[in-house]
Amino acid sequence: MSDQIRTEIAEGVCTVRFTRPEKKNALTREMYAGLAEAIERTEADDSIRCLLITGSEDVFCAGNDIADFRSRPAESGPRPSRRVYQGLARLDKPVVAAVQGLAIGIGFTMLLHADLVYAAPEARFRMPFVDLGVVPELGSSLLVPWIVGRHRAAELMFLGEFFDAAAAERLGFVNRIIPQAELLPNAMATARALARKPVESLRATKRLLRPDQPKLLARMEEELEIFAERLASAETQAIMAKVLKPKA
Repeated sequence: MSDQIRTEIAEGVCTVRFTRPEKKNALTREMYAGLAEAIERTEADDSIRCLLITGSEDVFCAGNDIADFRSRPAESGPRPSRRVYQGLARLDKPVVAAVQGLAIGIGFTMLLHADLVYAAPEARFRMPFVDLGVVPELGSSLLVPWIVGRHRAAELMFLGEFFDAAAAERLGFVNRIIPQAELLPNAMATARALARKPVESLRATKRLLRPDQPKLLARMEEELEIFAERLASAETQAIMAKVLKPKA
């Protein structure tokens, strides 16, 4: 497990913390692997009843680490990122998220798979996929319109602008806004309360609440295929090179 992501299990809750605040918790391959392991353990371990995902200091997750993303070698077997995608989409135990600050790209789209999302007033959200020359992932091209409607989804995804916690709550991405100092304690209390609920009833209710899973998984595969095509394109490579170019 990477030291940039920490996992703790207590009182029926598996808590995952991104601990790379100096890089705004941007995800590396090792961090994906750590998150995948936590999701898979939550699924397999009957003593774990709930997954809690949070960031550190004043940031949740600013998306992929682009330098790491471009330098990842070809891998045999399931990629850690794919394990995270599939794990979140298939997990039938409740997921709670506590968002301290920035939630960008994958840092935002993973929240779409949480059942309860709490955010600090300072939290800011963004889907910059078009600006980076790629397409939405993690089923977000299906889930965002499902939550907010097609026109609002197009505005959020085409323009890729930041929106604040109040807007996220109004649009239905966030359950409640909680002061920063109280955010994690409240999220943890909720996760522990869920861990005490009747297990099978909670799982069945979650399955009923979320959208058609085969359709969601198929859309995720479609997104990944187009994402890979876009990533290899000259347009996207030029954008990535510009993002990584050292500032004078």
